[in-house]
Amino acid sequence: MGGIKLALRHGMRFMEEKIMYTQQPNSDHCFICGRKNPHGLYMTFYDNGADEVISEYTVSEDYQGYPGIVHGGIVAAMLDEAVGRVAMIKDHHHFMMSVKLEVKYRHPVPTETLLKVNGRIVKLRGRLGKAVGEIRLPDGSLLAEAAMTLADIPAEIINGANLEALGWRVDP
Repeated sequence: MGGIKLALRHGMRFMEEKIMYTQQPNSDHCFICGRKNPHGLYMTFYDNGADEVISEYTVSEDYQGYPGIVHGGIVAAMLDEAVGRVAMIKDHHHFMMSVKLEVKYRHPVPTETLLKVNGRIVKLRGRLGKAVGEIRLPDGSLLAEAAMTLADIPAEIINGANLEALGWRVDP
């Protein structure tokens, strides 16, 4: 299958370093992954079935703070989504929310440049978890990193959610 770039843009599964990654579902109106949000980023995420979520994405100039630099809030939102999605690795219906997100901005994140975004499990136990994430350039340069504490979304919210109405599905 070509490289990771080709696979991320053209298939539901791809190989990277002999590890199989599977596409995670998206919703209709999420700002980061929503397919019907006219102002959203339309990101796609993949997981390795064990402990990591990844995405490759190019941020449009529409989301810049300073010219050519991605707004810090967009950087934080991308990391929040990637890191928060680690809870869904073994169960795409296990939803957790951010309790605490710490972002360290190491270097300006450029617009119109391919970025590698990932989230990794540190610990998921019971209703709480810890995870970390990064945004890197294709050459491996670290641009931003995050540490997150997550908690299960309260049962009364999840039990009332209609996932079909939310458009929660893997792209065809």
